[in-house]
Amino acid sequence: MKKAVVTLGAIFLPLALSSTVMASAVEQTKGSYVDKFRQLDEVLPTPNVYRSAAGEPGEKYWQQHVNYDIDVKLDENARRLTASQTIEYKNNSPHTLKYLWLQLDQNIFKSDSIAERTATFNGSALQGDPQPKATKLSLSQLRRQQFMSDNELGFTIANVKDDNGKELKVTVVDTLMRIDLNEPLKPGKDTEFSMDFAFNIVEEDAVGARSGYEHFEKDGNDIFLLAQWFPRLAAYTDYEAWTNKAFLGSGEFTLEFGDYDVEITVPADHIVSATGKLDNASSVLTRTQRNRLEQAKNTKRPVFIVTEDEALENEKEGTDKTKTWHFKAENVRDFAWASSRKFMWDAKGYQQGGNDQPLVMAMSFFPKEGGDLWKKYSTEAIVHTMEVYSRFSFDYPYPVAQSVNGPVGGMEYPMITFNGPRTELQDDGSRTYSQAEKRFLIGVVIHEVGHIYFPMVVNSDERQWTWMDEGLNSFLDGVAGREWDPTIPWGVEPRDVVAYMKSENQVPVMTQSDSVLRLGPNAYTKPAAALNILREVILGRELFDFAFKEYAQRWKYKRPTPADFFRTMEEASGVDLDWFWRGWFYSTDHVDISLDKVYQLRLDTKNPDIDFNRLRDIEAAKPMPLFVERNKAEAKKLWVEENSDVIDFYDENDRFTVTNKERNSYNKFLKGLEPWERKVLDRAVAEDKNYYVLEFSNLGGLVMPILLELSYEDGTKEERMIPAEIWRRNHKHVQKLIITDKNKPLVSVTVDPRWETADVDVENNNYPRRIIPSRIEVYKKEQSKAKVSRDIMHDIKTELKTGDEKDSDKEQE
Repeated sequence: MKKAVVTLGAIFLPLALSSTVMASAVEQTKGSYVDKFRQLDEVLPTPNVYRSAAGEPGEKYWQQHVNYDIDVKLDENARRLTASQTIEYKNNSPHTLKYLWLQLDQNIFKSDSIAERTATFNGSALQGDPQPKATKLSLSQLRRQQFMSDNELGFTIANVKDDNGKELKVTVVDTLMRIDLNEPLKPGKDTEFSMDFAFNIVEEDAVGARSGYEHFEKDGNDIFLLAQWFPRLAAYTDYEAWTNKAFLGSGEFTLEFGDYDVEITVPADHIVSATGKLDNASSVLTRTQRNRLEQAKNTKRPVFIVTEDEALENEKEGTDKTKTWHFKAENVRDFAWASSRKFMWDAKGYQQGGNDQPLVMAMSFFPKEGGDLWKKYSTEAIVHTMEVYSRFSFDYPYPVAQSVNGPVGGMEYPMITFNGPRTELQDDGSRTYSQAEKRFLIGVVIHEVGHIYFPMVVNSDERQWTWMDEGLNSFLDGVAGREWDPTIPWGVEPRDVVAYMKSENQVPVMTQSDSVLRLGPNAYTKPAAALNILREVILGRELFDFAFKEYAQRWKYKRPTPADFFRTMEEASGVDLDWFWRGWFYSTDHVDISLDKVYQLRLDTKNPDIDFNRLRDIEAAKPMPLFVERNKAEAKKLWVEENSDVIDFYDENDRFTVTNKERNSYNKFLKGLEPWERKVLDRAVAEDKNYYVLEFSNLGGLVMPILLELSYEDGTKEERMIPAEIWRRNHKHVQKLIITDKNKPLVSVTVDPRWETADVDVENNNYPRRIIPSRIEVYKKEQSKAKVSRDIMHDIKTELKTGDEKDSDKEQE
């Protein structure tokens, strides 16, 4: 894995083909052998001065640095942002840059964007004849189309100038903008430019986005979640140069680290949550709120900075006055914020890594619709996340960690996350939530706050490899969730990916984000399950945890690629894992190991007096033929019994009778043995152990360790793990010899008894095969209530009811 390779950059292609058809310098032309343990030499990029063969940053590793100074104003009534920004760009690369690329993510909502023009129809199946069944189009789809056509969306960019006030030429390409520099930017130099921009904020519930506003009809207020809200520098990297692939929706954002100074002007009664530390609390918070915030630093449970009663009072009426909130953030790769008069706000200090480490403020912002669910669990889940993730990586590196409730189900940014679960308002005025909603809130807060570690600090390229942040993060949120309460069904066990693993509608994990067929199981569940198996089954916790933490610390504030992760995990654990990456990340194989047969063998002693007696016992143990059994039952006499005077040698000696010739042969055999051979044979005969040959088939194609549970006649059980390398010479069929003591005969064998390898068929894991448990449900067949035709003569006599009246059950049917 650490050798120089032939194919440069192969890992950066969308690998939708299995590993057996990848371009390779090695070609198998004879027989049917497939090398599942072949090294990834032809796939991984050649190590260089930027990225070493060990998977760590090379001696000349570099990355760009970008600082932003932004003034932004929220027009609540128009639901529009207007802003100006100054950007300082430092060129740390060894290349001279003639132009810069910026991301204009809001342009994805323009009617002529690539995303909109390539959107496919998602209605029900079409039929040529409209009479039998109409094609369905949801009201949500119609709502989206209407909003998009009624509003002018996307960025408006103006006044793009360099630091001398000279205009810069810009070229907009879909969700990207190229700025041509007036002077080439040489290595080690920096440049500064400014611009004005504005856009109309989308209604998230209507459009379906990663940010936007949510309108509450009953109180007339909005929650604004602002992300991807300013033109941002695209990443310029050592492995791809400009990462200027259009934003199509699935592939998220690859960005550069820098410092932010952001002033946010909003209605004076709004509460703002944002990336960074609030720099002007005395100007925007009351003395009481500032005192509460100070008190929250040292409390066991969260303290309300803005109480529910205060938030409800804010909801009653708006204001024409404004306040400007000033936030500063250092060494972050993005900036997001939220604003609403509906927010209540709680906080709790978290002391990590000893009292000498900076205090982190965990904070939540949510409306009354969040109810007790948010009051109890949001901020506590933030703290729990930091406790767990820091064990696997590094101390949380920022001063605040925030969870904000709004229309976005779950999104992450430095120091701030957007999370969606709500409570249900009941008829009695109370608010309740189901276990699923509780699990959703705790799970999504853990997941999104976990993203502040991956990829907001360990800065992987989300546009290309979604799994590098979603998969790693899903693995860790699975750890945190089960450490919160393992009885809650988190859906993160290997068994939970089985249905996807055996499905046909999938692509390899190493597929570019926008080409993935089923993003959730592909980028989240499958890699998370793979890492869970790597930790619990293959490496063990000690080796895995050491290697994973090494990866996180090596690439903190840097930009790793898949090769860096694969190489680090192998180099730090000391275990060859190329077969594992190849199977789980580069193929669509699945795990299905079948235990086909178990042979019980007994060692021949070579002593005819022992071995022939054993053969006689084996013959006697065979079932009696039905013919013989019935003749005995009918007391039929045999011919030899009726003619006893005609008895010969073979009537008194069977075919298992031992002769002296055979004994002489045995004695001769013993004399011909070397002393050590005689010793081995005598011990084997004396111990008389049980020998079993287990025959396995790999039906799924994915090679994995074989986990065995051996059940013995005395009621005891034993677990054994056969490493995956058993498949290295034949990936389809293998046999394994198992030897047990004389007093420990096997009665059954089970493969993967704890369901820890995502084996898609556990019924072929048992020998002998088990009776398969299932269920049956009794039901009463009801006649269809569907009308075959309209009875217009009768229906026209129906009284027209107002919207306030309720139809009878009969009419509703």
